[in-house]
Amino acid sequence: MVMKIEDFEQSLALDAPPDGLNLALQALWFEAKGDWHAAHEAAQAQDDEIGAWVHAYLHRVEGDEGNAGYWYRRAHKPHATADLKQEWREITAALL
Repeated sequence: MVMKIEDFEQSLALDAPPDGLNLALQALWFEAKGDWHAAHEAAQAQDDEIGAWVHAYLHRVEGDEGNAGYWYRRAHKPHATADLKQEWREITAALL
């Protein structure tokens, strides 16, 4: 599925994530909708580096920088320091 970030952002007006998104993108969708727990479950269910990257971001959102660091290391990504909205957009764009 090929989607532009603008289309992904517009999908936030829907009640459910668009069909065809992997679990990491579903996690980002749920987090943007304010459902951190659904986002966390989706990120945990994608057991690879991409899921770990989103998982790290989610722990930053939660305010748990120590746990975020663990997940950034599993994702082989540097520990982000950018604004959370900026990081969300960067991850989303990279995964789309």
